[in-house]
Amino acid sequence: MAEILEREGYRVKIKVEVPAEEVARTYESVVKEYAKRVRVPGFRPGKAPRKVIEARIGREALLAEARERLVDRTYPEAVKELELLPVSARIVEDETSPVEEGQPFTYVAEVENYPEVTLPDWQSFALEAKRVEVTEEMVAEALERLRQRYAEIVTVEREAREGDHVVIETEDGARFPVDLTRAQPHVKEALMGAKAGDEVQVPIKDEEGNVTREVRTRILEVKEVRLPELDDEFAKTAEAENLEELKGKVRESLERQADREFAQAKKDEFLDKLAQALEVEIPPSMIAEEERHLLRHLEEDLAQRGVPLRDYLKDLEKEGKLEEFKQDLRQQAERRVRRGLALEKLVEDLGVELTDEEWKEHLAALARSYGMTPAEFQRAVGPTELERQRLGLLREKALEEAVKRLG
Repeated sequence: MAEILEREGYRVKIKVEVPAEEVARTYESVVKEYAKRVRVPGFRPGKAPRKVIEARIGREALLAEARERLVDRTYPEAVKELELLPVSARIVEDETSPVEEGQPFTYVAEVENYPEVTLPDWQSFALEAKRVEVTEEMVAEALERLRQRYAEIVTVEREAREGDHVVIETEDGARFPVDLTRAQPHVKEALMGAKAGDEVQVPIKDEEGNVTREVRTRILEVKEVRLPELDDEFAKTAEAENLEELKGKVRESLERQADREFAQAKKDEFLDKLAQALEVEIPPSMIAEEERHLLRHLEEDLAQRGVPLRDYLKDLEKEGKLEEFKQDLRQQAERRVRRGLALEKLVEDLGVELTDEEWKEHLAALARSYGMTPAEFQRAVGPTELERQRLGLLREKALEEAVKRLG
């Protein structure tokens, strides 16, 4: 039997009473399991009397395990009966009875329930996002980037100039290329003007910018970046009949990109406004869980660079930035939780559903990105990830529908 004692916002206090018969059955089950596992001299496994097991294990320990099992079994039933969706809970010890045979077991739990959400009048939102107009200058810049992709790097017999690549050999025999457009200023200064066969001293600086030593470096090659002429011949290389057609294709590509960015900007602006104006009291445990999620992602990113999370946090503490980091982490977590709750409620209010065709297309696209068939992908990721994908697709569909309604 379960009942709600108190309710205020997401905070719910519940009382659960377990009948004496169930307490007795659970305790007996615990004793029997220990009897099977524990070797008692003079008795076959599972045949030692109850009093012997209680003496060997300790009655208090057995009762404690029975209590744990009773809570584990009855708590999910209780919250279901009371139509709660808990995000966290704790047992209130001073309002919980001890487990005793022949007596019912009663416990009290303080539950953080999934919050109730009310959306603002979002249909009155005015979105301010503007579409970027594609200019001739943007087309020219895109064509220049295209030329860079088809550039040749050719060895030249002259001094190194701005934009060159230089192949060097250090005094320890290591060889590697240096792109002078990306080199650190002091390295670039040392190499500029040198030609193949020259030896130069390249300064090494510490994190404060102080020169700690110089490395004797020999120039092996100077290479020049040669861009193709922007003409009909180049256009054919880029799969166009002539330069005018290439310019047209580049413009079309930029227009499509501008459309995509505009659509995304409207969705981001709408979602931010929706989340900020949301009427909701968020349980602290939801924010805390999202903080842990963000930290796990940060830890994975740092691991790829060979930096342990604990070292990263220690460095922040030394620099006096740890509290700022924690505050920013909490703000990010709260923003993500609010956005998630807003989208979830938007799906519900709009009555958005996925068609079988939409779901199949989404799965097929995901599977292709991993080089799998849809069936292989579903087996590989499992039901939890599939449900996450389904919810994400529903939320995206609701977001697009809402922005569409705003015009």
